[in-house]
Amino acid sequence: MTGPAEVRCLLMRGGTSKGAYFLAEDLPAEPAARDDLLLRVMGSPDPRQIDGLGGAHPLTSKVAMVSPSADPDADVDYLFLQVGVDRPEVSDRQNCGNLLAGVGPFAVERGLVTAADPRTSVRIRMVNSGDFATATFPTPGGHVDYAGDAEISGVPGTAAAVVIEFPPGKGELLPTGKVRDTVAGVDVTCVDNGMPTVLIPAVALEVTGHEDPEELEANTELAARLREIRLAAGELMGLGDVSATTVPKLTLLAPPRHGGAVTTRTFIPVRCHTSIGVLGAASVAAGIRIEGGVGTAIAEPPAEGDRLRIEHPTGFTDIESGIGLGPDGLPRARRTAVVRTARKIFDGTVFPRPSVPAHPSGGQQ
Repeated sequence: MTGPAEVRCLLMRGGTSKGAYFLAEDLPAEPAARDDLLLRVMGSPDPRQIDGLGGAHPLTSKVAMVSPSADPDADVDYLFLQVGVDRPEVSDRQNCGNLLAGVGPFAVERGLVTAADPRTSVRIRMVNSGDFATATFPTPGGHVDYAGDAEISGVPGTAAAVVIEFPPGKGELLPTGKVRDTVAGVDVTCVDNGMPTVLIPAVALEVTGHEDPEELEANTELAARLREIRLAAGELMGLGDVSATTVPKLTLLAPPRHGGAVTTRTFIPVRCHTSIGVLGAASVAAGIRIEGGVGTAIAEPPAEGDRLRIEHPTGFTDIESGIGLGPDGLPRARRTAVVRTARKIFDGTVFPRPSVPAHPSGGQQ
């Protein structure tokens, strides 16, 4: 396939991920041509992504595609694309709450939204799921200010806070209609509060849930069990065959160690996340509040208030989450909000590698 020889691009850290942000109009409209171009931009497939922007990890091989929204409830549309690292795959099967943190600032940078003073709120439609979010961030003098004193675990230093509020979802918080399901012989709670997630007691898989990600990834028996659970849970959650996708996410739950509500280890799909995604954390926060779910015997939520601290391998994520009961008597998300940060790294032109390398070396130095 062919595509543009150069593309306008803004590289940004969003939350604990890093990705390339594009205006939709700057990319091919046809999905196959678009995906081919993005693979070449990122340097995939190659475990080092040495010939592109990718950082050799799923958390740094991401794309945000942004455009004006035709929906009256949104200012912009945001399509998230997960670009494979060592496989020639581009997936739109999931949202990314981390890159979501950069969508509002990007929309202002590209003139899709006119900034207010001192703060701007951008209403975002997440095309992958049809869900909505509103991001509010500082824009003194009508310009995005990335500097600030907000800290998030997994990111060095501080930056301006981006407050992301999610309206109550229209979908089912419990996609299977049950508080608990037995999947591959393990009791789990399947929850979707922006990200389809399977909550699993870590001890049920013969780990503590406090291990380092590297140790968990090296556990081949655990990886096999996770694959089995994910495939079966995907069917139960109405996602069909998930063998070629990264959803649902799997999150192991363990008792907190540092004053939070719960400790987590999340897999994408079998790589262990060094932190936790925003939407994944939102699903965990709602899930551990569901009476009778697998998290109720593990988590230690505060007695008052909506704010929960979700512990993960490199620190914590604070989520404000409240649930109530719907007309059918099943739990529903009432409120979800999170504080994240984002930072512009560079804004310019990216030059994708040619469609067909002229003289592949076949070796490494």
